[in-house]
Amino acid sequence: MDDTQIHGSIEKMVEEEHELWQREAAGEATEGDLQRLEQVRVQLDQCWDLLRQRRALREAGLDPEAAAERPADVVEGYLQ
Repeated sequence: MDDTQIHGSIEKMVEEEHELWQREAAGEATEGDLQRLEQVRVQLDQCWDLLRQRRALREAGLDPEAAAERPADVVEGYLQ
């Protein structure tokens, strides 16, 4: 997956995230919506991490294709 594809995935997930947040804010979110919201949040973190890896590899003169999606428990364990 290249940077453009990753950005496209992020845009779609952000759109879905906003829809889910709107339902939650309106008090209309189901348990499934809330679970999906958490899944989308984690997937977004993974995508952003993948983009950062690709950028770092590129800046180091290495192949950005060597970057790999990290597991959710790794990405979610990062300090903000």
